[in-house]
Amino acid sequence: MVVHAEIRMVHRGGSKINFREPVITHDSRFLLCAAGESVNVYSTSTEEYVHDLQGHTDLVTGVVLNPSNHLQVYSCSADGTVRLWDFTDAILIKVLPHNPTMCTPLSCLFHILFQLVAVHLPHSGDQEVEARELSAVLCDVSHHPGAASFGREGEYIAAVKGLQLEVFFFKKQKSYRFSLKSGMKKGAKNAFTCVSCHPKEDCIATGHEDGKIRMWRNFNQKKEYTYSTLHWHHGAVNTLCFTPEGTNLLSGGIESVLVHWHYTQENQKDFLPRLGAAITHIAVSPDGSLFCTSHSDNKITIIQSCVKVSAVIQGLVKGDGVWTNLIIDPRSKALVLNGKPGHLQFYSLHHDKQLYNLDIVQQEYIHEEGLDQFEVVKAAFDARGDWLATVEERRKKGAELEINLKLWAYDELTQSFVLNTTVTAPHEDRITAMFFSPSPETTMLVTTSLDGHFKAWLLADHSDANAEGFWACDFVGGYHLLKPGCCSFSADGSLLSVGFQEVVTVWSPASWELLTTLSQPPGAIRDLCFGRLSCSKYLLGASTKNQLCCWNLLTCSLEWSTPMDVSLLQTDPLSENIAAFCSQSGSSDLFVFKPSEPRPLYSQKALCTGKVQHAVFAPRDQMLESCEERTQWLNRSQLYFLTQHMDLLTFSTKTEEDRLLASSKQLMVDDSVAVTPFYLLLGKHRGQQLEKQEALTNPMAERTQLPQGSIAIKELLHTPAHVLPSASFLCAMFVRSLLISSSSARLYTVRLESNSDPLTFSTFCYVTFSDPLLSTLL
Repeated sequence: MVVHAEIRMVHRGGSKINFREPVITHDSRFLLCAAGESVNVYSTSTEEYVHDLQGHTDLVTGVVLNPSNHLQVYSCSADGTVRLWDFTDAILIKVLPHNPTMCTPLSCLFHILFQLVAVHLPHSGDQEVEARELSAVLCDVSHHPGAASFGREGEYIAAVKGLQLEVFFFKKQKSYRFSLKSGMKKGAKNAFTCVSCHPKEDCIATGHEDGKIRMWRNFNQKKEYTYSTLHWHHGAVNTLCFTPEGTNLLSGGIESVLVHWHYTQENQKDFLPRLGAAITHIAVSPDGSLFCTSHSDNKITIIQSCVKVSAVIQGLVKGDGVWTNLIIDPRSKALVLNGKPGHLQFYSLHHDKQLYNLDIVQQEYIHEEGLDQFEVVKAAFDARGDWLATVEERRKKGAELEINLKLWAYDELTQSFVLNTTVTAPHEDRITAMFFSPSPETTMLVTTSLDGHFKAWLLADHSDANAEGFWACDFVGGYHLLKPGCCSFSADGSLLSVGFQEVVTVWSPASWELLTTLSQPPGAIRDLCFGRLSCSKYLLGASTKNQLCCWNLLTCSLEWSTPMDVSLLQTDPLSENIAAFCSQSGSSDLFVFKPSEPRPLYSQKALCTGKVQHAVFAPRDQMLESCEERTQWLNRSQLYFLTQHMDLLTFSTKTEEDRLLASSKQLMVDDSVAVTPFYLLLGKHRGQQLEKQEALTNPMAERTQLPQGSIAIKELLHTPAHVLPSASFLCAMFVRSLLISSSSARLYTVRLESNSDPLTFSTFCYVTFSDPLLSTLL
């Protein structure tokens, strides 16, 4: 087995945007947050994804603004580097190799083996600079990012862990420690959870597990320190944050309520309730105009001065588990899986944002522990994305299992799915598998159940031509009273395979004739899949006895088998490739192969800890052009999989990373210089001068340029009419874009009209032009 260095595992899409505290820029226009191996930049006004800062090769663990330049930001990562960026243009300015896990402002400090270490950042014009000056500040600190905070003007730093608060003064090079008892009252939990320092005064606010907030003063000495207590939260205080002027203190916890404490009047407080999920982080813009809260459901809420919610940035919702598998919506190419309780979420992997939630259960979810409620356990799309099938179930203690099968039709008007048919108790026991037939000739759904039957459901035509069709059961099949556990359709929908414990049956959906049964080594079949394209004659099955078998359907015989504990088989819909995730020694291995070839295309040991139960091949928006045999399996599709810790991972190739690197702008500038428009204009002017000098020294450098459409005309043609300026404003700009030199001039008569303005120009403009896009306009 060979592990190929050209392919590496990355977090890309669906990352935890609530992993660390977000950052709001000085002008309050952008919000930056750590998201996997990159830093995402969002607009605070439109909540839209702007771009990301890519360059780290491992998890980004901290983001902080550069105090000396408001257009720059530092990020640190588990890859051992600190990187300085111009976040407005996604430009990498400097790389500092080190070993950080968390950034904090005014300086750069990092937790290394749970020590707080100060790192001096050297000034240099080079892009890669090694930070060599390190000094330990505090030892035995908490790994939690909210457990340390800088004090007034950076004179001291406060850190909490367990029942102890430690304050270190930089000028004195001295620290003071203050301890609390484990419980001053019966049932009290005094352990520290978070800390925040007042920006203007010597005051430290600490949060505790019992929901209390303590305000510490006179802590520059050991004996005469004091603290006062604030209490509203009934659960642990997760996060604290002072506003920039220190007039208010913000706190949040599991209550999903942002509490706004008045610093000078501690008994007065305001509330912003019903924020949707527990608050994990709070951040405030430097001018104090915007607040933002991170939530446990992977969401960031942007708030206008604790008054109202102005925007919500929703990441991939990661609940207690995923029961529906990972599915790709054929229409939107979005990833579909369990979201909020009773919902399916549609998530764009390309833009790394949630598109919308679909309420499947259509019942109010009651947040009460131990209460049995309906959960979505199965979901499937047909080949065109016109139909969505879902299964929801609820099992009450001492009662029968409740199952509902729902069929949803896509509505072009609302651009969403509308409930068409509900089947109560479609089976007498739990449904184990559900798939649509890929055949374009019929719309068919097949379900298998532990009741010993599989059923075929067809869309029946209604007698009324104006009424929509409904779904009904067309066939019920079984095999010797055995329980079916899995099923799979062939690529053209002409065959259906159903695994009945240790027997694999092959059926014809056209006549429901049992065509053949396939033998295999002992063990129940738990996963089946057909080969595709040139390998469509093969059927693969994984058994509980750690065997992977491949049958040839033309000879109805076993082609090959290998001892392998396969937890999941996933086929690529655009190629012959099949991915097999195998469990071994507490971790998962990956093998990518073609059924017709004995040698795997790619393999990797110890991919992640635990079993991989969910994976999917997502079609690429732009096909890769890798000529390497080792990476060709990733050219058309990208493999995503979900670990037992709910991390969504995928694979990146060197070709893909080189393309991203070429498309991103890399600039060598001093970190104290702002990348202003004038600076960029000057750089462009110097670049043009260098090109002219090369043209003079190298006659072959000058080439005849083919005619290209002007930018103005392209913008005019591709911008929606309802957002264009008035026609009177566009006229002069449009005419100037058509002008060319007199040497190749032609005379034309142009009449300009506006699609967005009823005003039509009555005058004729006589212009000379040679734009190839003119034919589109005339």
